[in-house]
Amino acid sequence: MGLLSTFRGATRCCSGHFVTRHFSQAARREVRPGGEELSRLRLDDLPATQRLELLFGLSPCLLALQAARRRVAKLLLQAGKAGLQGARAELLRAAEAQGIPVLRPRRQKLDALCRYQVHQGVCLEVSPLRPRPWTEAGEANPGDDPQQLWLVLEDLQDPRNLGAVLRSAHFLGVDKVITSQRNSCPLTPVVSKASAGAMEVMDVFSTDDLAGFLQAKAQQGWLVAGTVGGPRAEISQSSEIPVTSCLDFLWDRPTLLVLGNEGSGLSQEVQASCQLLLTILPGRQLPPGLDSLNVSVATGILLHSICSQRKSFPSEREEGTFSETPKNLSHV
Repeated sequence: MGLLSTFRGATRCCSGHFVTRHFSQAARREVRPGGEELSRLRLDDLPATQRLELLFGLSPCLLALQAARRRVAKLLLQAGKAGLQGARAELLRAAEAQGIPVLRPRRQKLDALCRYQVHQGVCLEVSPLRPRPWTEAGEANPGDDPQQLWLVLEDLQDPRNLGAVLRSAHFLGVDKVITSQRNSCPLTPVVSKASAGAMEVMDVFSTDDLAGFLQAKAQQGWLVAGTVGGPRAEISQSSEIPVTSCLDFLWDRPTLLVLGNEGSGLSQEVQASCQLLLTILPGRQLPPGLDSLNVSVATGILLHSICSQRKSFPSEREEGTFSETPKNLSHV
Protein backbone atom coordinates (compact mmCIF):
# COMPACT_ATOMS: atom_id res chain seq x y z
CA MET A 1 0.00 0.00 0.00
CA GLY A 2 1.44 3.39 -1.02
CA LEU A 3 2.44 5.93 1.56
CA LEU A 4 0.05 8.84 1.93
CA SER A 5 0.84 12.50 2.59
CA THR A 6 -1.64 15.19 3.56
CA PHE A 7 -1.74 18.68 2.11
CA ARG A 8 -4.41 21.31 2.72
CA GLY A 9 -7.38 19.05 3.02
CA ALA A 10 -6.25 16.69 0.26
CA THR A 11 -4.54 13.31 0.51
CA ARG A 12 -1.83 12.44 -2.00
CA CYS A 13 -0.72 8.92 -2.76
CA CYS A 14 2.73 7.93 -3.96
CA SER A 15 1.62 8.32 -7.59
CA GLY A 16 1.21 12.05 -7.03
CA HIS A 17 -2.63 12.17 -7.42
CA PHE A 18 -4.75 14.05 -4.89
CA VAL A 19 -7.84 12.53 -3.24
CA THR A 20 -10.10 15.31 -2.01
CA ARG A 21 -11.38 15.09 1.57
CA HIS A 22 -14.93 16.15 2.38
CA PHE A 23 -15.30 19.20 4.62
CA SER A 24 -18.34 20.24 6.53
CA GLN A 25 -20.73 22.81 5.10
CA ALA A 26 -19.78 25.17 7.93
CA ALA A 27 -16.11 25.00 7.01
CA ARG A 28 -16.85 25.66 3.37
CA ARG A 29 -19.03 28.65 4.32
CA GLU A 30 -16.32 30.18 6.54
CA VAL A 31 -16.28 33.98 6.19
CA ARG A 32 -13.06 35.74 7.13
CA PRO A 33 -13.20 39.26 8.54
CA GLY A 34 -11.95 42.21 6.56
CA GLY A 35 -14.65 43.10 4.05
CA GLU A 36 -15.61 41.80 0.61
CA GLU A 37 -12.16 42.36 -0.94
CA LEU A 38 -10.38 40.48 1.84
CA SER A 39 -12.83 37.59 1.80
CA ARG A 40 -11.67 36.68 -1.71
CA LEU A 41 -8.11 36.00 -0.51
CA ARG A 42 -6.80 32.68 0.74
CA LEU A 43 -4.56 31.91 3.66
CA ASP A 44 -1.11 30.81 2.51
CA ASP A 45 1.46 28.79 4.45
CA LEU A 46 3.77 27.92 1.55
CA PRO A 47 7.38 29.14 1.32
CA ALA A 48 8.52 31.12 -1.70
CA THR A 49 8.99 29.08 -4.85
CA GLN A 50 12.59 28.26 -5.69
CA ARG A 51 14.32 30.46 -8.29
CA LEU A 52 11.83 33.22 -7.62
CA GLU A 53 12.30 36.18 -5.32
CA LEU A 54 9.99 38.16 -3.08
CA LEU A 55 9.47 41.75 -4.18
CA PHE A 56 8.08 43.84 -1.32
CA GLY A 57 6.56 47.25 -0.84
CA LEU A 58 3.48 48.87 -2.34
CA SER A 59 5.11 51.00 -5.03
CA PRO A 60 7.59 48.34 -6.29
CA CYS A 61 4.83 45.74 -6.55
CA LEU A 62 2.35 48.00 -8.32
CA LEU A 63 4.97 49.24 -10.80
CA ALA A 64 6.20 45.69 -11.42
CA LEU A 65 2.67 44.62 -12.37
CA GLN A 66 2.26 47.63 -14.65
CA ALA A 67 5.65 47.21 -16.34
CA ALA A 68 5.11 43.46 -16.91
CA ARG A 69 8.85 42.77 -17.13
CA ARG A 70 8.75 39.92 -14.61
CA ARG A 71 6.97 36.61 -14.41
CA VAL A 72 4.64 36.86 -11.41
CA ALA A 73 3.76 33.70 -9.51
CA LYS A 74 1.49 35.17 -6.82
CA LEU A 75 0.57 38.23 -4.83
CA LEU A 76 0.77 38.15 -1.04
CA LEU A 77 -1.52 40.78 0.42
CA GLN A 78 -2.58 41.83 3.90
CA ALA A 79 -5.49 44.03 4.84
CA GLY A 80 -6.96 45.50 7.98
CA LYS A 81 -10.45 45.03 9.34
CA ALA A 82 -11.73 47.72 6.99
CA GLY A 83 -10.66 45.66 4.00
CA LEU A 84 -8.54 46.78 1.07
CA GLN A 85 -8.63 50.40 0.04
CA GLY A 86 -6.81 52.79 -2.27
CA ALA A 87 -3.62 51.51 -3.88
CA ARG A 88 -3.95 48.09 -2.25
CA ALA A 89 -7.36 47.58 -3.79
CA GLU A 90 -5.93 48.73 -7.12
CA LEU A 91 -3.12 46.21 -6.75
CA LEU A 92 -5.59 43.42 -6.05
CA ARG A 93 -7.70 44.31 -9.08
CA ALA A 94 -4.61 44.45 -11.31
CA ALA A 95 -3.46 41.03 -10.11
CA GLU A 96 -6.87 39.44 -10.61
CA ALA A 97 -7.14 40.98 -14.08
CA GLN A 98 -3.86 39.25 -15.01
CA GLY A 99 -4.93 35.94 -13.49
CA ILE A 100 -2.31 36.10 -10.73
CA PRO A 101 -3.14 34.06 -7.61
CA VAL A 102 -3.76 36.29 -4.60
CA LEU A 103 -3.05 34.93 -1.13
CA ARG A 104 -3.50 36.28 2.38
CA PRO A 105 -0.50 35.27 4.52
CA ARG A 106 -0.29 35.65 8.24
CA ARG A 107 1.72 38.69 9.34
CA GLN A 108 4.41 36.59 11.04
CA LYS A 109 4.83 34.47 7.92
CA LEU A 110 5.13 37.48 5.65
CA ASP A 111 7.64 39.14 7.99
CA ALA A 112 9.81 36.03 7.92
CA LEU A 113 9.57 35.62 4.13
CA CYS A 114 10.68 39.24 3.67
CA ARG A 115 13.45 38.83 6.25
CA TYR A 116 11.77 41.51 8.35
CA GLN A 117 12.07 44.24 5.73
CA VAL A 118 9.40 46.96 5.64
CA HIS A 119 6.95 45.30 3.24
CA GLN A 120 3.81 47.38 3.91
CA GLY A 121 1.76 44.19 3.80
CA VAL A 122 2.35 43.75 0.06
CA CYS A 123 4.66 41.24 -1.66
CA LEU A 124 4.94 39.70 -5.10
CA GLU A 125 6.62 36.40 -5.81
CA VAL A 126 8.41 37.14 -9.07
CA SER A 127 11.21 36.12 -11.39
CA PRO A 128 14.46 38.08 -10.92
CA LEU A 129 15.07 41.26 -12.89
CA ARG A 130 18.53 41.49 -14.44
CA PRO A 131 20.33 44.22 -16.39
CA ARG A 132 20.28 43.72 -20.14
CA PRO A 133 23.48 43.70 -22.23
CA TRP A 134 24.42 47.24 -23.18
CA THR A 135 24.37 46.18 -26.83
CA GLU A 136 20.58 46.14 -26.49
CA ALA A 137 20.54 49.80 -25.47
CA GLY A 138 20.21 50.81 -29.10
CA GLU A 139 22.26 53.25 -31.10
CA ALA A 140 21.72 56.83 -29.98
CA ASN A 141 22.93 59.38 -32.51
CA PRO A 142 24.47 62.35 -30.68
CA GLY A 143 23.02 64.64 -33.34
CA ASP A 144 19.45 63.54 -32.59
CA ASP A 145 19.35 65.18 -29.16
CA PRO A 146 22.29 67.13 -27.69
CA GLN A 147 20.88 66.71 -24.19
CA GLN A 148 20.91 62.95 -23.87
CA LEU A 149 22.19 61.76 -20.50
CA TRP A 150 23.23 58.25 -19.53
CA LEU A 151 24.34 57.35 -16.02
CA VAL A 152 27.25 54.88 -15.76
CA LEU A 153 27.95 53.11 -12.45
CA GLU A 154 31.21 51.29 -11.73
CA ASP A 155 31.26 48.73 -8.90
CA LEU A 156 28.37 50.20 -6.92
CA GLN A 157 27.79 47.54 -4.27
CA ASP A 158 25.33 48.75 -1.62
CA PRO A 159 21.73 47.90 -2.64
CA ARG A 160 20.22 50.90 -0.87
CA ASN A 161 22.72 53.23 -2.53
CA LEU A 162 21.90 51.73 -5.91
CA GLY A 163 18.18 52.05 -5.26
CA ALA A 164 18.50 55.69 -4.21
CA VAL A 165 20.64 56.41 -7.30
CA LEU A 166 18.03 54.84 -9.59
CA ARG A 167 15.25 56.80 -7.92
CA SER A 168 17.07 60.12 -8.46
CA ALA A 169 18.02 59.17 -12.01
CA HIS A 170 14.44 58.35 -12.92
CA PHE A 171 13.08 61.49 -11.27
CA LEU A 172 15.56 63.81 -12.98
CA GLY A 173 15.19 62.34 -16.46
CA VAL A 174 18.24 60.13 -17.07
CA ASP A 175 17.72 58.22 -20.31
CA LYS A 176 19.58 54.99 -19.50
CA VAL A 177 21.69 53.44 -16.75
CA ILE A 178 24.76 51.29 -17.46
CA THR A 179 26.41 49.23 -14.71
CA SER A 180 29.63 47.25 -14.61
CA GLN A 181 28.86 43.55 -14.83
CA ARG A 182 31.43 42.50 -12.23
CA ASN A 183 31.53 43.68 -8.61
CA SER A 184 28.20 45.46 -8.87
CA CYS A 185 25.08 45.01 -6.80
CA PRO A 186 22.42 42.97 -8.64
CA LEU A 187 18.88 44.28 -9.12
CA THR A 188 17.45 42.83 -5.92
CA PRO A 189 14.12 43.49 -4.16
CA VAL A 190 16.02 45.68 -1.66
CA VAL A 191 17.23 47.83 -4.57
CA SER A 192 13.68 48.07 -5.93
CA LYS A 193 12.27 49.12 -2.55
CA ALA A 194 15.01 51.74 -2.06
CA SER A 195 14.23 53.07 -5.54
CA ALA A 196 10.50 53.33 -4.70
CA GLY A 197 9.92 51.00 -7.65
CA ALA A 198 11.87 53.05 -10.21
CA MET A 199 14.01 49.97 -10.87
CA GLU A 200 10.92 48.23 -12.25
CA VAL A 201 10.43 50.74 -15.09
CA MET A 202 13.94 52.04 -15.85
CA ASP A 203 16.24 50.89 -18.64
CA VAL A 204 19.23 49.31 -16.83
CA PHE A 205 22.02 47.70 -18.86
CA SER A 206 25.42 46.20 -18.01
CA THR A 207 28.79 45.61 -19.64
CA ASP A 208 31.82 43.50 -18.73
CA ASP A 209 34.15 46.07 -20.34
CA LEU A 210 33.23 49.45 -18.93
CA ALA A 211 36.38 51.22 -20.12
CA GLY A 212 35.90 49.86 -23.65
CA PHE A 213 32.26 50.95 -23.61
CA LEU A 214 33.22 54.51 -22.58
CA GLN A 215 35.92 54.73 -25.24
CA ALA A 216 33.49 53.54 -27.92
CA LYS A 217 30.90 56.14 -26.92
CA ALA A 218 33.55 58.88 -26.90
CA GLN A 219 34.46 57.97 -30.49
CA GLN A 220 30.78 58.36 -31.39
CA GLY A 221 30.81 61.95 -30.12
CA TRP A 222 29.60 61.52 -26.54
CA LEU A 223 31.21 63.43 -23.66
CA VAL A 224 32.46 61.04 -20.95
CA ALA A 225 32.36 62.92 -17.65
CA GLY A 226 33.77 61.11 -14.62
CA THR A 227 33.44 62.21 -11.01
CA VAL A 228 35.88 62.83 -8.17
CA GLY A 229 35.27 63.58 -4.52
CA GLY A 230 36.75 67.08 -4.42
CA PRO A 231 39.50 69.37 -5.66
CA ARG A 232 42.05 67.47 -3.55
CA ALA A 233 40.80 64.04 -4.63
CA GLU A 234 43.42 61.55 -5.66
CA ILE A 235 43.92 61.33 -9.41
CA SER A 236 46.90 60.16 -11.36
CA GLN A 237 49.70 62.75 -11.27
CA SER A 238 50.30 62.18 -14.97
CA SER A 239 46.64 62.73 -15.76
CA GLU A 240 45.75 65.71 -17.89
CA ILE A 241 42.00 65.30 -17.41
CA PRO A 242 40.50 68.65 -16.33
CA VAL A 243 38.56 68.81 -13.05
CA THR A 244 35.51 71.10 -13.09
CA SER A 245 32.88 72.05 -10.52
CA CYS A 246 29.50 70.62 -11.45
CA LEU A 247 28.12 74.17 -11.19
CA ASP A 248 30.39 75.27 -14.04
CA PHE A 249 29.58 72.36 -16.32
CA LEU A 250 27.86 73.27 -19.62
CA TRP A 251 25.62 70.49 -20.95
CA ASP A 252 25.72 71.04 -24.69
CA ARG A 253 26.28 67.52 -26.00
CA PRO A 254 25.20 63.95 -25.18
CA THR A 255 26.89 62.99 -21.93
CA LEU A 256 27.81 59.88 -19.97
CA LEU A 257 28.07 60.69 -16.24
CA VAL A 258 30.31 58.07 -14.60
CA LEU A 259 30.28 57.36 -10.85
CA GLY A 260 32.47 54.88 -9.00
CA ASN A 261 32.54 52.60 -6.00
CA GLU A 262 31.35 53.88 -2.61
CA GLY A 263 34.81 53.64 -1.09
CA SER A 264 37.41 53.74 -3.84
CA GLY A 265 35.65 55.79 -6.52
CA LEU A 266 36.55 55.26 -10.17
CA SER A 267 39.20 52.75 -11.12
CA GLN A 268 42.28 54.15 -12.86
CA GLU A 269 41.31 52.44 -16.11
CA VAL A 270 37.83 53.95 -16.15
CA GLN A 271 39.08 57.35 -14.99
CA ALA A 272 41.60 57.37 -17.85
CA SER A 273 38.68 56.85 -20.26
CA CYS A 274 37.02 60.08 -19.09
CA GLN A 275 37.42 63.39 -20.91
CA LEU A 276 36.37 65.50 -17.93
CA LEU A 277 36.04 65.04 -14.16
CA LEU A 278 33.21 66.74 -12.29
CA THR A 279 33.32 67.51 -8.59
CA ILE A 280 31.04 68.98 -5.92
CA LEU A 281 32.69 71.79 -4.01
CA PRO A 282 31.93 71.94 -0.26
CA GLY A 283 30.52 75.08 1.32
CA ARG A 284 33.08 75.17 4.13
CA GLN A 285 36.41 73.81 5.26
CA LEU A 286 35.91 70.19 6.24
CA PRO A 287 38.02 67.82 8.36
CA PRO A 288 39.09 64.44 7.00
CA GLY A 289 36.22 61.98 7.06
CA LEU A 290 33.61 64.65 6.35
CA ASP A 291 35.06 65.87 3.07
CA SER A 292 33.03 63.55 0.86
CA LEU A 293 29.40 62.65 0.19
CA ASN A 294 27.48 59.40 0.05
CA VAL A 295 27.38 58.26 -3.58
CA SER A 296 23.59 58.44 -3.81
CA VAL A 297 23.57 61.99 -2.40
CA ALA A 298 26.38 63.02 -4.76
CA THR A 299 24.49 61.50 -7.68
CA GLY A 300 21.40 63.55 -6.90
CA ILE A 301 23.41 66.79 -6.72
CA LEU A 302 25.35 66.08 -9.92
CA LEU A 303 22.29 65.05 -11.89
CA HIS A 304 20.32 68.08 -10.74
CA SER A 305 23.14 70.45 -11.69
CA ILE A 306 23.16 68.91 -15.17
CA CYS A 307 19.45 68.32 -15.74
CA SER A 308 18.47 71.80 -14.55
CA GLN A 309 20.02 72.97 -17.83
CA ARG A 310 17.48 70.98 -19.82
CA LYS A 311 15.62 73.31 -22.16
CA SER A 312 12.42 71.30 -21.96
CA PHE A 313 11.07 68.13 -20.47
CA PRO A 314 12.22 65.02 -22.37
CA SER A 315 9.62 63.41 -24.58
CA GLU A 316 7.94 60.33 -23.22
CA ARG A 317 9.48 58.23 -25.99
CA GLU A 318 11.01 55.63 -23.68
CA GLU A 319 8.46 55.17 -20.90
CA GLY A 320 5.16 56.46 -22.25
CA THR A 321 2.76 54.77 -19.86
CA PHE A 322 5.14 55.07 -16.93
CA SER A 323 5.97 58.76 -17.16
CA GLU A 324 4.47 59.40 -13.74
CA THR A 325 4.97 57.75 -10.40
CA PRO A 326 1.62 56.39 -9.15
CA LYS A 327 -0.27 58.90 -7.06
CA ASN A 328 0.36 58.77 -3.32
CA LEU A 329 3.33 56.43 -3.83
CA SER A 330 6.15 58.92 -4.39
CA HIS A 331 7.17 58.69 -0.73
CA VAL A 332 7.14 54.88 -0.54
